[in-house]
Amino acid sequence: MSEFIINAENQPPREVNRDIRKAAVDYDSIVVKNPNAMHYIAAGLIEPVEIVIDGSAGYFAGTMIDGAKIHITENAGWFPGDNMTSGEVIIDGSAGDGVGQGIYGGTVTVKRDVGSRTGEIMKGGTIIVGGNSGFMTGLFMMGGRIIILGDVSQDAGESIIRGAIYVRGSVESLGKNAKIDELNNDDLTELKELLPEYGFDLSEKDYESFKKIVPRSNRPFYGKESEEG
Repeated sequence: MSEFIINAENQPPREVNRDIRKAAVDYDSIVVKNPNAMHYIAAGLIEPVEIVIDGSAGYFAGTMIDGAKIHITENAGWFPGDNMTSGEVIIDGSAGDGVGQGIYGGTVTVKRDVGSRTGEIMKGGTIIVGGNSGFMTGLFMMGGRIIILGDVSQDAGESIIRGAIYVRGSVESLGKNAKIDELNNDDLTELKELLPEYGFDLSEKDYESFKKIVPRSNRPFYGKESEEG
């Protein structure tokens, strides 16, 4: 069915989300105009609809979605894709802290830089960052994968339990229970198949630059490493 347009200017998030949920029943595509960095856009949406947020979104864009595909044409604030179970959140610009916090599935892609604690407590799914990621990327990560095409700041993989963080650039420091491992052929194949789908055109040399951060142990020790037995 044809595209439905919502003008979010001067509207509260509750009214905009009510209009999105109503339109998602009858339309395959929704465009939200004039979002003006509104918080909670498309929160809790469970319809398999494509949404274009034409501008910047605020905090918790696409939080707790299941099946929707959300495209933000500019930037996003903290926690885009928070606790989503399936679907996509694609951000053409940068994003704040906590990208993909707690996700169970689906894919969150940020084309430029993100803040700290990317993928915190995520259980599954995929997060792709085209630029740099801040401190404690993958904090308490429980599953899934994070792919950073730029650099990662301090304490990467802090208290990671499961999952993997792939970093093409530099890693400033590792957090507790994190170590750097070599990529295997399956890892490289997955990256080469996935990244072009989201518009990332890397050379063979770029792929060879990736490092893989994984847990040191599946029973992490949270005291000082010098005390670990």
